[in-house]
Amino acid sequence: MSHLSSGGDPRALQELLATIDLPPLLDQACLDPLGSSKLQDQVEAAKFWGCGGFCIPSAWAKRVRPQLPANGPKLVAVVGFPTGAVPPSIKLAEAEWVAEAGADELDVVPDFASLAEGNTEQVYEELAAIVQLGLPVKVILEAARLPTPLLKQLVEVAVDAGAQWIKTSTGYGPGVTPALVSQLVHLARRRIAVKAAGGIHDLEQALQLLAAGAQRLGLSRAPALLQAARRHGAAAGLP
Repeated sequence: MSHLSSGGDPRALQELLATIDLPPLLDQACLDPLGSSKLQDQVEAAKFWGCGGFCIPSAWAKRVRPQLPANGPKLVAVVGFPTGAVPPSIKLAEAEWVAEAGADELDVVPDFASLAEGNTEQVYEELAAIVQLGLPVKVILEAARLPTPLLKQLVEVAVDAGAQWIKTSTGYGPGVTPALVSQLVHLARRRIAVKAAGGIHDLEQALQLLAAGAQRLGLSRAPALLQAARRHGAAAGLP
């Protein structure tokens, strides 16, 4: 995929959009604990626009599952969110609960404290136990905050534990950048996919992240971004 020009030339946007089916690459995130009143509207918007996933706190899974058809957005639930500072048995129980509630995928915040203390074995065991539940797992890295040596270690632990994805951040830290995505793609070495999340606000930024190697994007503004894509000519598959 070619890089978008830094000037945001509408023709460049049009060309890049024409090469991708954008909606399935977007996970609409509804993670604000005070945002439950808007949950129904966001579910309907994600279905209308054909988003690939709908990402929610684990406690909302039973409420949302009946609203998502089998061929609609995947139900993505966060586990240990947002700090990861949860005892391993509790985090596993949360993952088991949300799996039974019908989640399709799990976005898991690892034990950063153990990572920082050099106890990568504990981080591995915690993630591997959740992977054993059989659902696709994305490990949330908080990549913009981790020193490079710890970031490298966590990517390796995620790969060894059997996770299918690494995810840039929870959205509570610094925003994602194309450079950060490129770094993770390099560390992943095609062994694990990269999801970009955190501070994605507009179409040009989203396309730059995809051009850098992200294979999915998590954001709270997916419908607005897809409306912008429609105005720029609409990728194949837009309603």
